[in-house]
Amino acid sequence: MASQIITLVGVLLGAVTSFFATTLAERAKFRQAMATRWDERTLDSYVEYVSCVKETARFAGRVLDVRERGEDPSEALLEMEAAEARRSVLFEGFVLLAENTASQAASTVNECLWDLLRCARRPQDTPDADRELLGPALIDALNDLHKAARTDLAIGTSRTGRRR
Repeated sequence: MASQIITLVGVLLGAVTSFFATTLAERAKFRQAMATRWDERTLDSYVEYVSCVKETARFAGRVLDVRERGEDPSEALLEMEAAEARRSVLFEGFVLLAENTASQAASTVNECLWDLLRCARRPQDTPDADRELLGPALIDALNDLHKAARTDLAIGTSRTGRRR
């Protein structure tokens, strides 16, 4: 009878151990799936935001070109404002998903873009020398955002921090 009890205890111990091992493995798998899901959403948010910033900057350049040719800029201004409204909405999602350094870099991008938009809306308020600096400032800010995004998403490094 003692050998049967020992056998039964061994079976129960094996079942409990198997249950806990399976539970831990499933939890780890679930956490990894959730991390991947959020990484994908964060990447999508970064791409959409940066694409919209570039689109808005292109429209601002178009407004300036139309003005320089002496044409009516109202249609180009409408496109620029629509793109800016979309960028504003995308920025809210960006801030919710991004880590702090990337959010700060995106805020700098916003400030550079707003300077460009102000110039497109009222070019007479921006001296020519300052106007020449608006594009390069936006490009530098976007480059800083790209670096912060790559760090946030661990692109170029493994999750342990080592270079791939």
